Amino acid sequence: MSNDTEYTPPEVWKWEAESGGTWASINRPIAGPTSEKELPVGQHPLQLHSLATPNGVKVTVMLEELVAAGFKEAEYDAYVISIGDGDQFGSGFVDINPNSKIPALVDQSTTPPTRVFESGSILLYLAEKYGAFIPKDPAGRTECLNWLFWQMGSAPYLGGGFGHFFTYAPIKIEYCIDRFTMETKRQLDVLDRHLADNTYMCGDEYTIADIAIWPWYGAVVLDNVYPGAAKFLDAASYTHVMRWANAIDARPTVQRGRMVNRTFGEPSSQLHERHAASDFDTNTQDKIGDAEK
Repeated sequence: MSNDTEYTPPEVWKWEAESGGTWASINRPIAGPTSEKELPVGQHPLQLHSLATPNGVKVTVMLEELVAAGFKEAEYDAYVISIGDGDQFGSGFVDINPNSKIPALVDQSTTPPTRVFESGSILLYLAEKYGAFIPKDPAGRTECLNWLFWQMGSAPYLGGGFGHFFTYAPIKIEYCIDRFTMETKRQLDVLDRHLADNTYMCGDEYTIADIAIWPWYGAVVLDNVYPGAAKFLDAASYTHVMRWANAIDARPTVQRGRMVNRTFGEPSSQLHERHAASDFDTNTQDKIGDAEK
């Protein structure tokens, strides 16, 4: 392993300059809003403010699953939070999520309205609110939550660790890439061993555990994030993960959920805002795209 320079940490770290890299301009060591900015409010009780990152996709997939399952009350309005522009530091968003991370949800059907932040919390809130995509028996529910919280605890090593140093870091650091590649492959092995004996994360039942895990680990093995990572990680060798990832990827609800709040990639894959199921129609997408030019 090469190590041309060595960093000696100061006794007290001070924020003096951007660290470099794709997201450096929005990183800061303090919380709270940086601007006064109200959030739009649509016609539905559920108001989502998000972006189609893996954490954002979790929630839009869940909402599309609920709508497809016949829960009319789960119709929702989805608005883009452009994290590259710092929208997450606007006062309206910070009121919903003091941690300034997407996604964030407001349920206006309650009095007072309920704010829900952290993607895992949103999935659990929606599953319990509608009694769907979570097992009803205590043992099954616990197993589902085991895997939901596994994802919440594990994904930072995949995203902030492997994904950052493999894709976004301004320089390639062998130690960092090796460290987080090893952990990512260990996590894929955890999933592969489990899915060898289970159709989904909780046996034969598709749940919020799958909805939470797929946008991260499914997207990585299908090479939908971090270009080149699937080959680098030898994703094809995790045959049970690949089978599971492809099965979920084929769900129409998942395909729609991936589009919502997406502002990058092929134009046909983007639906910047979502206010009704008809927004997925081609003509409606064209109108949205024309309006934003």
